Amino acid sequence: MLDFNNLPAQDKIYYRDESVVIYCADCRLVLPLFPDKSFDLVLTDPPYPDYYTEEYKFDVDLIRILQKYTCRQFIFWSSRTDYPLTYSAIHIWDKQNGIGTGYERLYEVNGSTAFKVFNHYRHNNELSARWCDDHHYDHPSQKPIKLIREILSMADFTIVLDPFLGSGTTAVAAKILGRKCVGIEISEKYCEIAARRCSQSVMQLDIPKESVEYQGRLE
Repeated sequence: MLDFNNLPAQDKIYYRDESVVIYCADCRLVLPLFPDKSFDLVLTDPPYPDYYTEEYKFDVDLIRILQKYTCRQFIFWSSRTDYPLTYSAIHIWDKQNGIGTGYERLYEVNGSTAFKVFNHYRHNNELSARWCDDHHYDHPSQKPIKLIREILSMADFTIVLDPFLGSGTTAVAAKILGRKCVGIEISEKYCEIAARRCSQSVMQLDIPKESVEYQGRLE
């Protein structure tokens, strides 16, 4: 079990509280510092390309690396390219914000083929749901917090990793549910937004806060 109080790369920590640690760094530099199988779940939305390019190959390699750190994964992935790993289920959700429109795939690795959060079948093990948030945080790929909370509620995921944290929805959902989350985000802009959201999520309100003190804030 990962020692949440003794994490690596302390100098890269942008924000932390009793439940959440946010690194402002390239995940390729931070992840190798963690022991294998440090997390119960990887839940993330990588910046995948739409077509088979050199960037696609990079993403594929990185997704494979994530297998070292957990058995269970939920990975949002483009509907235009095949997912590069063996998966146990495909879930479809109807996104209403972000780049592009229509459906996006959520691949479940080493999980069940039934997903209670989605409210009607599409076909076979592909499920569909429509989710919306009242608040957006200027990230083009932000996911609804209701959706992320439902995923995290499926099982007792004690420590969750999101190596592409963005505006922090995974971290906020984990904190509200009493779980721990390690998030990694390369953009300081989005680290700040995520930190603001996490700093007030104890109130279980998904709204931004205008000012908050951060531990390890970058200059």
